[in-house]
This record gives sequence, structure tokens and C-alpha cells, in this order.
Amino acid sequence: MANNNTTTLWKTTVIVSTSLQNNEISVLLLAQKHLLRYSDSIEPGTLVFPLSGVAFLLITPEEFPEKAECEEFFKKIEKFVQVHRNSFLLLQAPAYGARELEIVSAVQNRFFGSNLKVLPVRSNGDAVKGMLTIAKATSRPHVDGVRERMRLARAHIIEISLETLLKKVNIFKVI
Repeated sequence: MANNNTTTLWKTTVIVSTSLQNNEISVLLLAQKHLLRYSDSIEPGTLVFPLSGVAFLLITPEEFPEKAECEEFFKKIEKFVQVHRNSFLLLQAPAYGARELEIVSAVQNRFFGSNLKVLPVRSNGDAVKGMLTIAKATSRPHVDGVRERMRLARAHIIEISLETLLKKVNIFKVI
């Protein structure tokens, strides 16, 4: 019997900053049987999925600046964006109050138009789930399937739209 479960076993290699070696994120990735390679040569807090071409920078609440306009904070993010073409910033906070929302807004305003995508996450589990969803969706065999399904959906929508339009045109001819 075929398994129709959408959470099929998917394993990939992840390059992880050594700063995250003892972090719960590494434990969660290892528990799901992903191959982790630790590196000192990437920015602290970074996880790279080379087969998907995506990179994530994890910012924990302890790393949030006191003021949303902290240049040191932005320089770290800017360096990450310059190095990684398809980059995601994971802003982790158990709850999003005024300070956290101000930081999210400041980051979005500062990097508007860049290749940085901001993902607010509440926990390490949410961070891992988000990273794996994005990495899987952009990995080679899966992205081809997604593109094909999108092409079929688009063709179906166009076909139904044309049928509906033709029915409306025929109704007006009768009237």
C-alpha cells in the first residue's frame, strides 16, 4: 500500500555553524537523520542547505539589540545577505511583543528589496520545521515536482476561466 503521508522521510546535508553545535536545533536535525557538517568558516548562527541553495541565520532573543537601529546587528545581517544568495533570517522569540515587532519591522525596512526573507519563529522546533519546509521545497527533485504541479494548476485555471467566459458570452447572445 502506498504511503500518501505528506511528511515523507527526506534527508539532506546541512552545513551548521560550530556556534550551533550544542544547540537544540542541531539535536532536532540529527534526530531526523540529516547529515550535519560543522564549520567555523560560516557566520555564527548560520545553517546552510547546499543542495537546496538556501541559508538561514538564527537570531535568538539574547542577540536582539536594545534599540532597533543597532548598526552592529545590521552589519551581521548584511554580511550574511552578501554571502548567501537565497537567505532567510530566523528571528526567534517565544512571544512577540512591542520590542520584537519593532526589530522585525526595522529589519524588513532596512533590507527591503534585498534577497533576505524574514521568518519570525517562536521555538527551535518551529525554526527547524520552517527551514526543512523551505529547503525541501527548493531542493532539486522536489522543486521540479512543484513546478509541474503549478503548471498543471495554471493550465486548469485557464481552461475553467475560458469555459466560464464562453458560457457568459453564450448567455448574452441569448438575451
